[in-house]
Amino acid sequence: MLTPGDLILLVSPKGKQYLRKFDPEAKLHTQDGVIDLSQVAQAGYGGVIASHMGSLYRVLRPSTYQLIKGVKRSTQIMYPKEIGYVLLKLGIGPGTRVVEAGSGSGGLTTALAYQVGDTGRVYTFERRPEFYELSGKNLEAAGLSHRVTRYNHDILQGFAPEGMVPGDPASDPSGADALFLDVRTPWDHLEQVAAVVCPGAPVGFLLPTTNQISDLLRGLETAPFEDVEVLEILVRRYKPVADRLRPEDRMVAHTGFLIFARHAGTPFTGSIPVLDRVRRAQENPDDDGPPAPGANATPHAPGTSGPAAPAPPPSATDPTASDPPPSGADA
Repeated sequence: MLTPGDLILLVSPKGKQYLRKFDPEAKLHTQDGVIDLSQVAQAGYGGVIASHMGSLYRVLRPSTYQLIKGVKRSTQIMYPKEIGYVLLKLGIGPGTRVVEAGSGSGGLTTALAYQVGDTGRVYTFERRPEFYELSGKNLEAAGLSHRVTRYNHDILQGFAPEGMVPGDPASDPSGADALFLDVRTPWDHLEQVAAVVCPGAPVGFLLPTTNQISDLLRGLETAPFEDVEVLEILVRRYKPVADRLRPEDRMVAHTGFLIFARHAGTPFTGSIPVLDRVRRAQENPDDDGPPAPGANATPHAPGTSGPAAPAPPPSATDPTASDPPPSGADA
C-alpha cells in the first residue's frame, strides 16, 4: 500500500523514467502528457497508469541503482559498478557508522545511507558550498537525509568540525567503522583518516590517474595502514537478443581507480601480553613447563592416606637374595 512520501519510479514502454515522491494531489507534466499521480495509489507497485493523452507508465519501487542514477549532478558521480564493490569492501550494512569525505553530488552518500539503515549513520564532509547544498537536496529527494550528518568543512582541519558534539553519535564521527575518501590529494589527509576510524577499520579511496595512486601508495607506506589493494572495475554489457547475442558497441570503461587499505591497529611488534606458559614455551621449547601439582610428592601406598612405607631389606630366607661374603674373605 502506497502512502504519501513513498518513492515511485514511473517507466514508459520506451524506457523513459521519472523518479518522484508520491503525492496524490500532484500532477507530472511529461512529453507524453500530464499524469495525475492520484492514479498511483490505486495501481500500486507494478501497476500501470496513463497520462491524459493515453500514454502508459508502469509504477515501480526504485532500486538503489535507480536512486543513484537519478541524482541531479554537477560533478562526476561514482558509478554503481564501483559503488557495489565499495560497499562490500568497507563492510557497510545496518548499524554501520561510516565517514565520507568529498560528498560531491551525493551518489555514494545515497548508497551509503540506504545500506546503513536507521540504526547506522553516515557522516559526510564537503568543503565546497555548492556541492554541499546539491548533495543535501539529492538526499532529501531520495528520502534518506535523516540517516546522514552533513558538514560543509575542509578535512585538512580534521574530522571535528564546528557544531560537532563530542561523544554524540548523531554528530561525532570518532571511532567510525569505515571511511571513504574522494578528494584530489588523499595522501595529505592520512593522519586525519587514521585518527577518526577505529583500529582495524577498512578505508577506501577513489582516484582518476595512476600518478595520484603512486603518491597515495608512498603515503600509505609511512602511515598506520596495511593490506593495500589497487584495482579498477570494467563492465561490458551485451545486447539481449537471443539470436544475435553480442557485446554492445559502446561501454563505459575507465571511470576511476579504487584503492583500499585497513587501519593497522595494534602493531605486530612490541610488548604484547601473552600467557606465561606460552611465553615460556616460545623462549624454552625444550622445557615441558612446571610439574603438575603433587608430581614430586612421595607416592601413597594403595589403600592408605599416608606415604608408602620403604621397601624392606632382602630377607635371609629369600632365595633370590645374595649370600653375604664370608668373614675375612677378599672383598
